[in-house]
Amino acid sequence: MSRWTGSWLSGPDSVLEPGEGANDGGQQRWRGERHGFPQDGPGSIASIGRRTAAILVDFLLSAGVAAVFTRPELPQNWSLLAWFVITVVAVAFFGFTPGHALLGLRVARIDGKQYVHLPRALLRTILIFPLIPALVWDSDGRCLHDKAAGTVVVKVR
Repeated sequence: MSRWTGSWLSGPDSVLEPGEGANDGGQQRWRGERHGFPQDGPGSIASIGRRTAAILVDFLLSAGVAAVFTRPELPQNWSLLAWFVITVVAVAFFGFTPGHALLGLRVARIDGKQYVHLPRALLRTILIFPLIPALVWDSDGRCLHDKAAGTVVVKVR
């Protein structure tokens, strides 16, 4: 039985439990297949590149919001607070951040329920702060903060 984090030696497929993959001997053919997500199009798992671009948009927006309130000084750590609040509120109540909306993404629960809700959004956002959970992902493209919160980022268009 593999650990839920896998191993850097065994690669991203190491997070699959025996029998969790597709019917072809345990190997899934695309990201999210074992959870019932489509291969491409709306509802499919978002790529790491699109997710990275979305969070960069959110960081820039947060720096702009913080700059409005701290002008003429630089926003410094206030931009982190602005990012935290924007991310938690937006994901909890709408399912997407402004960066996600711009790039056609949304955060969905892996169990199929409609809303992410505040506790999951809070956990997910807190775990992004150390960056390590956001830089480690499995064969489904789910980062550690998404696995801990029971969420996944999917395409909406």
